[in-house]
Amino acid sequence: MPPLPLRLSALILALGLSACDDAPRFTAAEPGEARSGGSATVRKTDQNAFSLPSANLPPSRRVDFSVGNSFFRNPWVIAPATTTARDGLGPLFNTNACQGCHIKDGRGHPPEADDTNAVSMLVRLSIPDAPAYAKIIERLGVVPEPVYGGQFQDMAVPGVTPEGKVRVEYTAVPVRFKDGTVVELRKPSLNITQLGYGPMHPDTRFSARVAPPMIGLGLLEAIPEEAILANAEAQAKAQSGIAGRPNRVWDDVQQKSVLGRFGWKAGQPNLNQQNVHAFSGDMGLTTSLRPVDDCTDAQVACKQAPSGNGPNGEPEVSDNILRLVLFYSRNLAVPARRDVGAPEVLAGKSLFFQAGCQSCHTPKYTTAATAAEPELANQVIRPYSDLLLHDMGDGLADHRTEFQASGRDWRTPPLWGIGLTQAVSGHTQFLHDGRARNLLEAVLWHGGEAKAAQQQVLSFNAEQRAALLAFLNSL
Repeated sequence: MPPLPLRLSALILALGLSACDDAPRFTAAEPGEARSGGSATVRKTDQNAFSLPSANLPPSRRVDFSVGNSFFRNPWVIAPATTTARDGLGPLFNTNACQGCHIKDGRGHPPEADDTNAVSMLVRLSIPDAPAYAKIIERLGVVPEPVYGGQFQDMAVPGVTPEGKVRVEYTAVPVRFKDGTVVELRKPSLNITQLGYGPMHPDTRFSARVAPPMIGLGLLEAIPEEAILANAEAQAKAQSGIAGRPNRVWDDVQQKSVLGRFGWKAGQPNLNQQNVHAFSGDMGLTTSLRPVDDCTDAQVACKQAPSGNGPNGEPEVSDNILRLVLFYSRNLAVPARRDVGAPEVLAGKSLFFQAGCQSCHTPKYTTAATAAEPELANQVIRPYSDLLLHDMGDGLADHRTEFQASGRDWRTPPLWGIGLTQAVSGHTQFLHDGRARNLLEAVLWHGGEAKAAQQQVLSFNAEQRAALLAFLNSL
């Protein structure tokens, strides 16, 4: 067998990667490239690959990780209950445990035809912005639907009516490659029925969202703000049609607008606030930052339902439980990459750069020395995201604004761990609403600023497509 450089040169030649292109040609793995999460990277690649603590987390700190895991994994119960540390579920909710959406800490999926509830996919609601709602928009980023609020909840405790049912229907969208191969995409449409509290506002906007993977969130939080803003400045300076923008969102603790970096539209500034809003919207649980149940004025039974608050009015999720869940979510480790030096993977990486995908999926950062957890500080990480908003075109648009994100904008999702989706989650459904049934479909849905990259991929032949997917599946 010829040595690697010769084999790789032959593969590059066969895949038609001409030397005159400006994109780099990768002939070997970069030093440390397999360790996507730096020293925190773990080696498991099975169904539990997303559920491990940072590899550099010392045993003395793994107790808090395990306790946080228990509150993330185990169900909450309806109040009143003998389980006082875990009661207060609802009155309206989408799931009874964090793991109900983030199954095995992985990716959610749209409801199947025979599912009774949407479970790991939720639907955001809002009505059009208007000057009269300026204060609400400043703090929430949206104007919630008046009767059903900002999130549609299809489950409820006994005595309270669920808000309704969510179903997804699909129509076929054929896309043709240059070599004649046709891929049939599926375009979703939401079907919301059995409304429990009367009709919605006539101009209600809907946005389906599946739960994203939980890995590496603490590392993303530790990326310096100036590095994210530098991405936006570099893209604007390049004038290439890629124009990522930071979202500016409300910080509930600081009581001011700050950089957003979490959520499908970068609508949350940090992990603690992301967790607080998930406890409230997804499970109907109160915290010290959101001390009131997620009920609108029209939902009288919801407001009157028993709470799990303590005798002195303590929130259902105590500050200590919130701290433990935050520690857990910060320290869910990123798995190592596989086959980083394989010829097909390296050829696929070259094609990834040739198509310009790295313009938004920024490969590498060094985390801040002041990271919230010492194990996450000063780490060279490879999330493949710029954490900025990009116009992704009409095909992916939800027509729903969120702070400074338009109805066509989405934050670039990190790609690390994406090749283990099948192993962890048991499916390969991607994008914000799970419409893509595999990675190739996800790439083909790219439009707007990513239209040129999509067109480049459509010019790839079968061997090139296989190489690109081999690279993506190695991440």
